Amino acid sequence: MIAIIDYDAGNLKSVEKALGHLGKETVVTRDPQTILAADQAILPGVGAFGDAMGNLHRFGLVDVIHGFADSGKPFLGICLGQQLFFESSEESPGIKGLGLLAGKIRKLPGGTGLKIPHMGWNSLEIMDGKRLFRDIDQGAYVYFVHSYYLEASDPADVAAVTEYGTRIHAAVEHNNLFACQFHPEKSGETGLQILRNFAGLAE
Repeated sequence: MIAIIDYDAGNLKSVEKALGHLGKETVVTRDPQTILAADQAILPGVGAFGDAMGNLHRFGLVDVIHGFADSGKPFLGICLGQQLFFESSEESPGIKGLGLLAGKIRKLPGGTGLKIPHMGWNSLEIMDGKRLFRDIDQGAYVYFVHSYYLEASDPADVAAVTEYGTRIHAAVEHNNLFACQFHPEKSGETGLQILRNFAGLAE
């Protein structure tokens, strides 16, 4: 069972539908016991960093998320979910993230001639041996929608990068923690393979 954590930050149905297409059993929930009992968890999300952290606190999910992360079971953050895994964001100064991993969320630079938010397909430079990207070709394209990006503190955590006015840490892996700035559920067959790889970690 994969728990998709519901904290009123959107993007739940498309993730649920993609996993259902792969034949995976999911539950959309904010119930602490259900989340902690799941084999895997996903923290999706779109929207503002500060609002999302406010919702996680309001629903009593911060400790639950830390408990799941500490369990060693596979845990995936998607888009805003990736950003929340880290310590802070320039979008919401003074608001602490979950701090599961070390790094900061930066605003995409202006003045590059590129549109912000970044909306569209970008190719990935994939690091060697990353489990999330098994059987995915170097340079594969995935779909992004964001105005802020991850700058991870530890290069060893970075699973894939892309370029959009700056070098973006597009995905991370650290022990049982996985996250991606792009939307695998909207990234065609490449995205489905990423979700398949994640789901396979608990089998």
